[in-house]
Order: sequence, then structure tokens, then C-alpha cells
Amino acid sequence: MLAKGAALLALSSGAVAFMSPMPAPAMRFAPRVAGHAGATLRTGTVILSSSRRSSLHVGMVDSRVANSPVCAPQKPDARTAFGPALAKTLGAALVISLASVLVFNAPAFAAAKIVAAPAVTWWSDAKLWGFFGAIAGWGMSLAAIKDATTAGPEIISENMTFVMLIYSFLFAWWAWIVAPQNLLLCACHLANIGAQANQARRLVAYKLANGQGDEVSAMGSKAAMVVVGGTAAVIGGPALQGAMVAAKLGGLSSFAASAAGPFTVHFWAPMSKWLISGASFLDLKRPTDKISIAQYTALTFTGFFFTRYALLVSPVNYVLCSVNIALFTSSSIQLGRKIKADYF
Repeated sequence: MLAKGAALLALSSGAVAFMSPMPAPAMRFAPRVAGHAGATLRTGTVILSSSRRSSLHVGMVDSRVANSPVCAPQKPDARTAFGPALAKTLGAALVISLASVLVFNAPAFAAAKIVAAPAVTWWSDAKLWGFFGAIAGWGMSLAAIKDATTAGPEIISENMTFVMLIYSFLFAWWAWIVAPQNLLLCACHLANIGAQANQARRLVAYKLANGQGDEVSAMGSKAAMVVVGGTAAVIGGPALQGAMVAAKLGGLSSFAASAAGPFTVHFWAPMSKWLISGASFLDLKRPTDKISIAQYTALTFTGFFFTRYALLVSPVNYVLCSVNIALFTSSSIQLGRKIKADYF
């Protein structure tokens, strides 16, 4: 505000000085000297008269002399009058503007320095960490595609596959609306939805081929429950949120109304990741020959990068940070088991 005031003061002072009327040129009179007795010498409005006896007296000009053509003002020369007036006007504007800058310059720059945004480093760059998180997410999608082409369906984890479907759906939505927007992450989760759906198809075909129809029916029931529950939450969520906020339940109402509260995808996307971490912990005793090294490598790096990324986005997501710490821990344990069994 101080800098803007200084600039406006300088501009207005210069404009006033420039727009002010120029001073009128002084009236010039042509002197007339007579060589006879009683001649008069006119200077301004004063007449000096000389007599034959060389005596001087001062008298006022009578009306006849004042109105005579000899005493009429002469027309000023525009070329000689405009130059000095313009120079004087511009000089005044320059002096006033310079004085305004000298007076207000230091406080204005001090105020600007106070509100200057801090420099963005690699540690505080949300786009950088979001980029690495998206690359790790692409690793999960590519791992699913790799497993679909090189590994048999017997290594597919039923729990992990269906959790990954829910997880990628919610995170594709989250990446689209979070600030800063992460389109690379959104695209990777859309790709992962397709890859995991293909893995689920392979798993169902494998179980049916091996006479495990009851397990397939159970899988279908679980999937239907998830779809019905999710649809009900989306439809009824806004009304329930409004009721909780209007009830004024203190901290509970504040949490319900918050930008990352339980009625937003900012809450449920991390919660779906808790399901991945839980599924990973439940599989800690799973035979290592059924662990996908590509999938768990991608999950480990995802947990690592998103732990930091969750603290740089808007709104800040502490739930997402905590779940990625758990995901990094569980996935790295599984990855370590697999590496130890295969290479040591």
C-alpha cells in the first residue's frame, strides 16, 4: 500500500504541474522618446518628464496617453514564451516526483521485502515430489501389466487387487482436484484401474478353471457391497455433513466441515491406502513365491515419496502422510522377504 501511495503521489504531482496553466507573458511597452520640450519617457506606468530647465518630475499617466496606440501592449512571441514555460513545468514535475521517490522508496521496498514469497527448494517443491510420487504410481501400473504378461494368475493377490482398484479410483479423483493439480498421477491411476481390472479378470478365470466357484461368488458379493456402500456415501454424504455441522458438536462438527474431512476425497483416498497397508500386513506370512517383486517395489517407493508430498499439497493431508509411512513399512518388509528368498 505504501509503494502504491508513493507512485500515485508522484504521478499526481507531475500531472498537476504539467496541467497547470502557463504563466502569462509580461506586458511589454514600446518606449517613445521625443526630442522637443516637454518630451516624456514612458517606463511601465510611470512617466519621466524633462523640461527645458532640465528638471524632472513624476506624474501619473492621463487617460489620453494611456489609451494612445503608442502605449498598447504588443502581442507576445509564442516561440519564445512556450519554451521557458514548458521547461519550468517539466522541471517542477521532475523535482516533485524525485522527492516523492526519495521519501517513500525505502519504506516501500521494506514492505515488499516482508511479504515476498519464500524461495522454493527441492525439499518444499510440491510439484517435484508429486512428480516422483506419480512415477512410483506408474510403477504400480506397469508392475500389474508386467505380471499380466509374464507371471501366472496364481501369484495374484485377491485382497491386494480389489483394494488397488478402490485405491486407484479414489486417487485419480484426488489428483484431479488437489492443489497443485497432478495430472500425471491422475493418468497413472486411471491406467492402474485398467491393469488391476485385468488382473481381477485373470484371477476369476483361474479360480473358475480350478473349480473354485464358491470363492468367485464370495468375491462378487464383496464387490457388490463396496459399490453399494460407495454410491450411498456419495449421494447421502452432503446431507449428512450439513446435519453434523448444524448440530454444533464442537470438534466433531469442525472436522466434518474441514477441507480434508470425512466427507471429502482428501480423507477417503488416504483411507483406501490404509487398506493397501492393511492388506500388505495381512500378507506378511504369504509364501514368497507368490509375492510380486515389481508390485512391492512400486508400493515401497510410493510410500516413500508420498510421505513428503502429503505435507506440501493443499489442503495439507496428515492422514495421507501417516498412511504412507505405514505403506512404506509394510511394503518394504514384503520386498525384503522376497529379495532374501530369491537372491540370498
